[in-house]
Amino acid sequence: MPGPERNVYRSSTRTLSAVMLLLGVAMLISTLARGGGVLSIGVIMGLLFLAAGGGRLYVSLKGS
Repeated sequence: MPGPERNVYRSSTRTLSAVMLLLGVAMLISTLARGGGVLSIGVIMGLLFLAAGGGRLYVSLKGS
């Protein structure tokens, strides 16, 4: 990809990765505050969002 398009792609990837991280944290907090257990769907989905967002952010930052 040429210059400006590549910068937009990187920025959007990092932004969406941060949003995924925040959604994961929000899911975890909400589920645990409502009395969800360790294996409840909210905790599992929150952890998956954290892992996906963190992984994308790590790869994006490492690659640049």
